[in-house]
Amino acid sequence: LSARRARLVSEDGRQHFRFDRASGRLVVADRLDREQLCGQADICTLPFELLLADPLQFFRVEVTVEDINDHSPVFPAEQVTFKIPETSDPGSRFPLEVARDFDVGSNSVQAYSIAPENEYFSVSYQSGIRGKKYVELVLEKPLDREEQAEMDFSVIAVDGGSPPRSGTTQIHITVLDANDNSPVFTQEEYDVQVLENAPEGSVILSVLATDKDTGSNGEISYYFSEGMGQSNSAFEIDSITGEIILSNPLDFEAAQTHELSLRATDGGGLSAICKVLVEVLDVNDNAPELLVSSFSSPLAENCVCRTVQSSFL
Repeated sequence: LSARRARLVSEDGRQHFRFDRASGRLVVADRLDREQLCGQADICTLPFELLLADPLQFFRVEVTVEDINDHSPVFPAEQVTFKIPETSDPGSRFPLEVARDFDVGSNSVQAYSIAPENEYFSVSYQSGIRGKKYVELVLEKPLDREEQAEMDFSVIAVDGGSPPRSGTTQIHITVLDANDNSPVFTQEEYDVQVLENAPEGSVILSVLATDKDTGSNGEISYYFSEGMGQSNSAFEIDSITGEIILSNPLDFEAAQTHELSLRATDGGGLSAICKVLVEVLDVNDNAPELLVSSFSSPLAENCVCRTVQSSFL
């Protein structure tokens, strides 16, 4: 390896590893942060090439970075308030934002619980469309505003690490008298395709929720319901019409899909959540690039010359 002047060539220009020519060992050059490198991808692979300069030869190498449980679940809000009418039937469900855990697999969120336990509510954690997880508070017995107008408890999210990590959000319940119909979206999940060169200000989709109540209890406002980082920064929503507007340019090479969570809330505080999956369509906006690694080789002036043919991939 030393004689052939072996060295590493990274495809993204970042050197995550060092190569010891004497021992042939691949050494980690700096701390690897799987979440920073690969986000929520199930498999995190760092590709690079081993270059042998004399004679010229390339070998492709891939290193898989495995996850450790180094992140705790975090709820989007430290406290959530629900306004629930006392006419709500047992079994009624109230959507709660899921806790985000940057770890993957068994190290991500596995269960939810309520503390202290109470006779009115339980928590349900289940899979919906496309395997996405949903958390809901479930009403176990009728509410009586005259008996108890407010109540407080915590919802705890626990991951599957060893030892497990947890996160908490505080729940405040206000019992109301009247508004007995929640908004309902026309679809549980919307799918839309958008060209990556779509102009800013474009309306990419209009969502719609209906409410059987009248007056202020039937007036619906639309919001993004949880922080999605770069996804939410690229879009805005008209709180009155439900139109989703492109606020920043899209880049297919940076993100091929964006998942948005929308909340429709009526004037009485009841709400519903839907998911919007935005698929970014590629356009031909990038020219090919050729990455050439330089090398040199000594040549005697009296050597017998012959044709040398090289190829680069």
